[in-house]
Amino acid sequence: MGERIAVGVIGAAGRGGNLLRVRDGLEVRVRAVCDVRAEPLAAAKRALGAEESFADYRDMLASVPLDAVIVGTPMPFHAEQAIAALECGVSVLSEVPAAVSIDECRRLVAACRAGSAAYMMAENYLSMRQNQIVKEIVAAGLFGTVYFGDGEYLHELRGAPQYNPTPWRRRWQQGINGITYGTHSLGPLLSWMPGDRVERVACAGTGHHYRDHRGRRYEAEDSSVMLGQMRSGGLVKIRVDMLSDRPHATHNYQLQGTDGCYESARADGERDRIWVRARSSKTEWRDLEELADEFLPARWRRWEEAARGAGHGGGDLIQMLDFVDAVRDGTEPELGIDAAMDMTLPGLVSQRSIEQGGAWLEVPDSRDW
Repeated sequence: MGERIAVGVIGAAGRGGNLLRVRDGLEVRVRAVCDVRAEPLAAAKRALGAEESFADYRDMLASVPLDAVIVGTPMPFHAEQAIAALECGVSVLSEVPAAVSIDECRRLVAACRAGSAAYMMAENYLSMRQNQIVKEIVAAGLFGTVYFGDGEYLHELRGAPQYNPTPWRRRWQQGINGITYGTHSLGPLLSWMPGDRVERVACAGTGHHYRDHRGRRYEAEDSSVMLGQMRSGGLVKIRVDMLSDRPHATHNYQLQGTDGCYESARADGERDRIWVRARSSKTEWRDLEELADEFLPARWRRWEEAARGAGHGGGDLIQMLDFVDAVRDGTEPELGIDAAMDMTLPGLVSQRSIEQGGAWLEVPDSRDW
């Protein structure tokens, strides 16, 4: 085992602490935890074995020598807290999305460029077992030229007691029209289209059919669909729905290439299915799991048993391992700042598009900033 990195956790009583649910084997030392809620913070400190606790992340950054912080707070705080850490020379693993405005994105990119600390966005859906298998099959060339991807995040939040009413969710996930939370859907598609990016988007919605617990109509339309034109000429389609009455289906995907296609399972009891020309003389579906022995990445093989106890299908643990490697080795994480922008900016531009009646709008490229 290598030297442990000193970590602080912002939002430790919630999502931040959950990212460290499985810590055995992780080369981290939780030096400090931070949360604005005193009683849950005390419990998080005990659970994570932290040495110190703080109510204000700025005090934590100023008081404790840290190699890295985990930002697991509500969406509107991700960018400002990440920027503060980066300006202190502290590496950042940030929950999704990276920011809630294009201006925040610009300031976050500038902070990353100005220093040497690592930045990684914790888009854990990329690291789910089935999504990693598909990524390796694409990398092996078995899909041919990939030209279409479809991602859906259908997660009704109105009636769930842990989400409703939650002021930040009501404002930032249900109170803004367009794709407000699209990285879980777009992220895996981009990982299956390496080197590509969304250059322009158009977004439309289905109208308004629900009201909140106070009887107010939601500003977000029930379902929003974003089309994204890729630099390669391909197309992606993203649907986000956090309002409609329906069973959850939070990781639905399709991928189409000239020599293969993939469809994820949509409900309990279904299987992820794939067809690739090189593995079948007929155009018939196969269970994705039949290709796992050949294409499951080595890191997943090594950590599979531990990953069963981690969140998001094991994705949380794989993300933490990648981040620790980047901080310890001084390398650029796979989901660094430009990848984070590629996943975040299309959704932000979609919010402008839907305001303009579904107009096609250009998505800025952070590499040009």
